[in-house]
Amino acid sequence: MALERKDKIVIIGTHGPEDPERATLPFVMATAAQTMDTEAVVILQGGGVLLAEKNIHEYVFAGGLPPLRDLLKTFLEEGGKLLVCTPCVQYRMIEQSKLIEGAELIAGARVVQESITAAAVLNY
Repeated sequence: MALERKDKIVIIGTHGPEDPERATLPFVMATAAQTMDTEAVVILQGGGVLLAEKNIHEYVFAGGLPPLRDLLKTFLEEGGKLLVCTPCVQYRMIEQSKLIEGAELIAGARVVQESITAAAVLNY
């Protein structure tokens, strides 16, 4: 019998590959939450949406932290939700077909919905 998840955490990432440490930290925290049987939702906004573009995360490395490609893979395989700001993607002219598998485009109301149903919200 699988355990039901008791808690949910939302982690908002606003930094992309230009700041590898802050780009990686949301996924460090999300995968840590998953090991604690907590539902993890990562929302990418602003420059953070670049991490949802195919192949970009492959080249993000922050000293002392696991490679982003490994964290993102684990996060998605463990059922994490990766939500990506639609206006932010449109502003950067990223085509939906260029987003990684598992990325879901959303707007502001969904950010609010996810946040008010979470036990905690972190922002990086």
